[in-house]
Amino acid sequence: MSRTAATSLLALTALVLTACSSAGGATGADAGPPKPGGTLRLGISSSPDCVDPQQVGTNASLNVGRQLVDSLTDQDPATGEIKPWLAEKWESNADSTSFTFHLRDGATFSDGSPVDAAAVKTSFDGIKALGPKSQLGSGYLAVYKGTTVVDPKTVKIDFSVPSAQFLQASSTMSLGVLAPAAYQKTADQRCQGNGLIGSGPFVFESLKQNQEIVLAKRKGYHWGSSLFKHQGEAYLDKIAYKIVPEPGVRTGSLASAQLDAITDVQPVDEPQFTGNGFTEPTRPNPGVVFNLHANVTRGVLTDEKVRQAVVKGIDRPEVTNTVLTPNYKPATSILGSATPFYADLSPLLAYDPAGAKSLLESAGWVPGPDGIRTKDGRRLTAKVVFSLVFNQNKSVLELVQQQLRKIGFDLQIEQRTTAESVQITQSGDYEYLWYNTTRADPDILRNLFSTKANNRSKLPADNPVDAPLDVQSSTVDPAKRKPAAEAAQRAIIEHGYSAPVFELTQVLAHGPNAHGIGFEASSRLQLFDTWVSGS
Repeated sequence: MSRTAATSLLALTALVLTACSSAGGATGADAGPPKPGGTLRLGISSSPDCVDPQQVGTNASLNVGRQLVDSLTDQDPATGEIKPWLAEKWESNADSTSFTFHLRDGATFSDGSPVDAAAVKTSFDGIKALGPKSQLGSGYLAVYKGTTVVDPKTVKIDFSVPSAQFLQASSTMSLGVLAPAAYQKTADQRCQGNGLIGSGPFVFESLKQNQEIVLAKRKGYHWGSSLFKHQGEAYLDKIAYKIVPEPGVRTGSLASAQLDAITDVQPVDEPQFTGNGFTEPTRPNPGVVFNLHANVTRGVLTDEKVRQAVVKGIDRPEVTNTVLTPNYKPATSILGSATPFYADLSPLLAYDPAGAKSLLESAGWVPGPDGIRTKDGRRLTAKVVFSLVFNQNKSVLELVQQQLRKIGFDLQIEQRTTAESVQITQSGDYEYLWYNTTRADPDILRNLFSTKANNRSKLPADNPVDAPLDVQSSTVDPAKRKPAAEAAQRAIIEHGYSAPVFELTQVLAHGPNAHGIGFEASSRLQLFDTWVSGS
């Protein structure tokens, strides 16, 4: 029995997604209707080492790649519902192992070739062939069997096991469609923009490493997502991504009108862009929040009561109020509030130091002379590995460290480079990991916690999360997916497999000449409706 996505997602509960201020803000209203033309000078915090959206995983790269490619579907940021884009409609079979997409007419790649079923097959086969080079797509297509061209406008994509997550994955830029001619170039060449031929509203123009990336308007574009605010060509003639790693220089360049907008506004810099002609668009990231992810096979973390005590011993509102700003939310689940099928589990994450101490005492952990608890001569201590992928990570962890000392737990903080953190994660040689992962689908939990996937907690086979994660992966029916996703979130927290702390938020700032800077469902930039005014 097949079902259309529109029917299967009809009951999806709207998400609580309130931005601090809309992308256009009052300045958009004052400037009148959108005007085509001009260049958006956008300051970004790091240099994308690759601009091929099929290969990259960082926000800096994805914020570029999203503008270059169209996807089979799009995802409504406000509701999580999957909407038409290159595909006008679609069906899935009963166990979500097969998805059939019916393509719209008229879409072409920037080399003039048609976006047809054969091109979609070539693109998905190409992503699968990238293997680990496709940092996000390889996960979305982990159980990909292949794509069948039913007819020029109909394509069927099959998986070896139930893969309900694929419907949302089909909306991401990581599975954005490239032209067959793109695969005549190597993956490394596409990373540098050579042969990066998409059907998106912008085309690649130039890349100067650690300086600037320039995209230009695609002439004749008229097959935008059904979620775009206008149809036809993009408003902007060009987007110039200026690489400005130093936060102070980035904010100063915006304040002095050398830039029109910037990403990654740091908490300390937020007040200067509140009012005074500036606007701060914000959106919380969906997916897994910043958390202490426990390896239950290591040290004191083998004791479930210890892991539960750590969950209770963290004062999340103090973290957001002290180290961050009101734009950041205390965690209320392992998933962020912008994630479809997020469950508000605030009572499980309430600050309860008395409860934490009670758990530790019942497990035989008694206060030592320095306040850190001991048991059979062993100190109650665990190490957390982290990197500065978010500027405030160290400050947050230092505050969490202080909070946990109050219950007699010694959290040791170990900073590593991003590359080292990745290697440690892959090796399994850790006690706690500190990270977040962005994805607008609850299946990210299966990817990270399931024993059939990455299993970062090193759970045994008889664990309480595999079953609900399997259920949510086997159907696109929200009536079945939602309770299964909630059960998985609850089990992860109740057993202390993770201690969620706060939701990452994307905080941008723009001056009075930039309008309509938007977020797509994964909180990456969508610049199709963006325009500039003034001089």
